[in-house]
Amino acid sequence: MQIMDINTENITEFITAKFPDLSVEKNTLYIVSTPIGNLEDISFRALHVLKNVDMIATEDTRVAHILLNHYGIKQKLVSYYSQVENSKLNYITEFINEGNSVALISDAGTPCISDPGSILVNKCIEENINVVSVPGASSLIHALVLSGFKNDKFYFHGFLPQKKGREKTFTELKDIKSNIILFESKFRIKKTLTELLKNLGNREVLIAREMTKKFEELYRGRLRSIDLNKIKEKGEFVIVVNNASS
Repeated sequence: MQIMDINTENITEFITAKFPDLSVEKNTLYIVSTPIGNLEDISFRALHVLKNVDMIATEDTRVAHILLNHYGIKQKLVSYYSQVENSKLNYITEFINEGNSVALISDAGTPCISDPGSILVNKCIEENINVVSVPGASSLIHALVLSGFKNDKFYFHGFLPQKKGREKTFTELKDIKSNIILFESKFRIKKTLTELLKNLGNREVLIAREMTKKFEELYRGRLRSIDLNKIKEKGEFVIVVNNASS
């Protein structure tokens, strides 16, 4: 087989030629991981599925278009974000039961992890619809391996409650003697770091921002040594707290 020059315009042709056994099944929901930042962090299999399913359910169609346009993929999209999860369940499952395939993607990373999707997956399981996961990027794993902390076990919490239950959550986290992984927004990152120091003590942390992107930044050290004034309040953050040792 003649090897073609690979670029974003012919990548799907290359995948079809190089991996002829790849297929997309009907009556199937595909959970497809997408890049968390760098658009090149996606598998050939994921691109093949995105190109060949009958519809993509996506958290934000505008974000999805950035990825799809980058790889020359034109596809039918339906918005599927947290506020419409329940209202679109029947539409998506009926579409699959009519003999179609659907790919579920989030704005970044693996769907269903602090993102919409678990309700849809559960309904598909209840209706005996085939569910296939196409693995890939995950921001929490990316941050964990960059932390350098012993990672034989960890606890993933995701986003902290903004108000109700916040103090109770910190009390519960204090008793978890392992690495703790949190998601946080740019609006609350400094508040959360201050409260972590108050509630968990002067723990070692890794704070990751804009991961895999051009301006990825990592902040390391004990909580008391982190200069909050140097943290850029842009993008989303992953915090890894070493709560296993003193």
